[in-house]
Amino acid sequence: MTREEFIKIVDSKIKLLRNEKNYTQDKMADMLGISKKTLVQIEKGRHSLGWTTAVAACTIFKDSEILQLAFGDDTEDIILTLAFDSYDNKTYEKTLGGHIWWKDIELKGNYKIQQNIISKHYRILNNKNMRICSSFDFDYIQERLKELGK
Repeated sequence: MTREEFIKIVDSKIKLLRNEKNYTQDKMADMLGISKKTLVQIEKGRHSLGWTTAVAACTIFKDSEILQLAFGDDTEDIILTLAFDSYDNKTYEKTLGGHIWWKDIELKGNYKIQQNIISKHYRILNNKNMRICSSFDFDYIQERLKELGK
């Protein structure tokens, strides 16, 4: 997935997000920091949110079922992976282990590689289901797994 693909998905879901929360166009536009006119154009498919506003929408509505279905789990992981090409998580956030949106690709010692079934990005989890890193680059993920296994 690229930033452009990410933005396109958020663009296509913005009206659904607004309706999911029962917000008016005025309220939604204000929350996203854009004009109502721009929001109307986005909802009609004539304009785009852009990277910054798409990230803002996903951050504000991180608990949205619409976004979870669109991206297959937490959008924060995808955003950070796109922002940094590959993302090493220094805080090792606890995950649910990937029982719904993830498929196991490789196991090595106390670590496993998983791939998101919707966004297709990869992540490494430790044996406590804490996210070590994530990337769309499988070669990078395999290298990190080798480093962790040493």
